Amino acid sequence: MTKTLITNALLVNEGRTEEGDLLIDGDRISKIAASITADASMTVIDAQGRVLMPGMIDDQVHFREPGAPHKANMASESVAAVAGGTTSFMDMPNTNPTTTTRQAVADKYARAAGRVAANYGFYLGATNDNIDEIRALKIDEACGVKVFMGASTGNMLVDNQDALKAIFRDAPGLIATHCEDTPTILRNEAEAIERYGDTLTAQMHPTIRSAEACWLSSSMAVGLAREYDARLHVLHLTTAREMELFDRGPIESKRVTAEACVHHLWFSEADYAQLGNLIKCNPAIKSATDRAALRQALLEDRLDVIATDHAPHTREEKAQPYVKAPAGLPLVQTSLVSLLDHVNDGWLPLTTMVHKACHAPALCYGVQERGYLREGYYADLTLANLDATTTVTPESVLYHCGWSPYEGTTFRGRIDSTWVNGALAFDGKTVIRPDGGQRLRYGPV
Repeated sequence: MTKTLITNALLVNEGRTEEGDLLIDGDRISKIAASITADASMTVIDAQGRVLMPGMIDDQVHFREPGAPHKANMASESVAAVAGGTTSFMDMPNTNPTTTTRQAVADKYARAAGRVAANYGFYLGATNDNIDEIRALKIDEACGVKVFMGASTGNMLVDNQDALKAIFRDAPGLIATHCEDTPTILRNEAEAIERYGDTLTAQMHPTIRSAEACWLSSSMAVGLAREYDARLHVLHLTTAREMELFDRGPIESKRVTAEACVHHLWFSEADYAQLGNLIKCNPAIKSATDRAALRQALLEDRLDVIATDHAPHTREEKAQPYVKAPAGLPLVQTSLVSLLDHVNDGWLPLTTMVHKACHAPALCYGVQERGYLREGYYADLTLANLDATTTVTPESVLYHCGWSPYEGTTFRGRIDSTWVNGALAFDGKTVIRPDGGQRLRYGPV
């Protein structure tokens, strides 16, 4: 592997933006300086003032493998991720079969080895009866323990209070939760079906999967974490009220952290009229007021991480009547450009975006030697142009499912290059390294 020198870049890292050069040697960042002299051993790339930042670390994706090859697979979705500037992902356990044993986690690592474009990690899923598997988990075996405190696939709804207490008391590392109260959702759904019958549409989704359902579950999770001093990360928050559950301050000082997802920062319930089931997801996209509260909470450091919850389904599945249409949407190819659009819009500082999407996930999960522009760290990098645009068309979509809820949208921002482990993986047009990902490694959190 030759050395690569990136010159004249706007380096965005650790709260600062500085003009400078960065040298890649093998799979690592070997030098960062105001100016680095090139020699014959180097490939030189002139960034021409564009943004050079760490690759995004997405702590929440559903790449649908094993069990749903018609929707997605690790290879296809990781290619889309790298084209979108994401260099590492953490995949959820509600697959078929579910990833609820340590052996199942090991099997997913074996599936990923040598065939994914981005670096990879996997969760161990919690159930009402797998506490022994959770207790036996070693820190570096999985990125965390995922608890669905709301409806999910198969046996993965954890609704037994004794089981929840045991998980929060005994889990050896990070617990990540999906928080929605199932009894509340079922009651709301029954009332909506009785009222609207066959005319029920996705516009009722935020009423069915309501703010109350979110609050009941997330407040329970935070309460359990504080009772047992558990390391809790609450995923994809959606409501203004939930923000009061989380403290302001740096992520390094917290035992309870929280996250927002890109679609909840972009869409509001007003978009259901046009997009319908295409933006049906759990928890639901809610009001513009809730969206504004999420944005403010990011700026206040109540919300610590930005992720996607990438969850593809086919067009045919999404075209079913609302009650039958599955929840989830594909997001990894457009996640970073949507954030660049927010930066251009003025409400999201560039350094804050990089912190929430790159640094904070590494801190939250104890990801080793990634997530920063630091000498000696892995060269997982994204070169982005804030002055260019990206228009999402059906032809540009790389997901296996073949569609995006953003089709027709023009984002103010463009991903020009992505490096994974020092190798150029995406050149602005094509993913040229579809198999360069490595297993993520973790330390204590």
